[in-house]
Amino acid sequence: MAYDIITFGSATQDIHLKSRAFKILKGQKDFLTGAGICLPLGSKIDVQDIIFTSGGGGTNTAATFAKQGFKVAFCGAIGVDSAGLEIVRELKHLRIDTKFIVKKKEKHTNYSIIISNTGEDRTILVYRGASDALNEKDILWKKLKKTKWIYLAPMAGEQLNIFADIVNFAHENKIKIAVNPSEQQLSLPQEKLKEIFQKIDILFLNQEEASFLAKVPFDDEKGIFQKIDEICSGIAVMTKGGEGVVVSDGKYLYSALPDAKRKIVDTTGAGDSFASGFLSDYIRYDGDIEKAIQLGLANSEANLSEIGAKTGLLDKDSKFDRVKVLKQECGENNLCLPR
Repeated sequence: MAYDIITFGSATQDIHLKSRAFKILKGQKDFLTGAGICLPLGSKIDVQDIIFTSGGGGTNTAATFAKQGFKVAFCGAIGVDSAGLEIVRELKHLRIDTKFIVKKKEKHTNYSIIISNTGEDRTILVYRGASDALNEKDILWKKLKKTKWIYLAPMAGEQLNIFADIVNFAHENKIKIAVNPSEQQLSLPQEKLKEIFQKIDILFLNQEEASFLAKVPFDDEKGIFQKIDEICSGIAVMTKGGEGVVVSDGKYLYSALPDAKRKIVDTTGAGDSFASGFLSDYIRYDGDIEKAIQLGLANSEANLSEIGAKTGLLDKDSKFDRVKVLKQECGENNLCLPR
């Protein structure tokens, strides 16, 4: 069977817990973010709501691609447990091929527990289980040749050992590849990263990750894109949360803002829904970055309006308002450099 896209990454059981008893304390120097969610020690806490959903970058993006009408498969690892079985059932319901999924007896399926009060603030407790144990022997390499695109969601654990292998395989077999790397991937030696990133077609980063990769201050966008343009020969996409997105193709700089009145219920999976929406229209419209940005933002906005990383996602027949995209030619006064 030929595929349009095969995704790699994590498959997660998400548990959303909401309680007014979760107190947010701000101005706390002990916490990296300056704030924390706190509970009274030794107490029994009433939870107003508990919602079970699935998550993980590999399956989240596969869900959008399937809803957008593409032939999709997911390659990843789950545990031999009920959570893993439920993830497989959901993927099959979405018509996502599961033949590339492997089961790991030694680890449970990944879990995330999302804790929040009645507002938007939340903390995520993460158990990195079976997904991180995917290794080179688990991959059906010959069958990967039957795809047009590979999408790599954030990878960690043993998956780091196959990061370069997958990129090299795609490059050698003329398969297009998009990558949304984890901080662990971005922590690889700079020369090794440059060698990998010279072979990819689209690089997705949020602003913090872009700053970390470029070793340039967070607010120096010009410096960030100049450095990333040196490292990555493909399209560089930098998301900025509520401040929108900036994309460089080396010739033009594209930027857009999300709808200021968008409804935000849950931010879990927002990056995945943007990246998969972007890639969907990038493929459908033969590299049209403006349309890709518009679907990416619309898909993310629809996802943000509901709880869960796969809820609210747009399908190929969904109607949505396309945001205005600003297009500027690269030059000395803009953020990217001609390649």
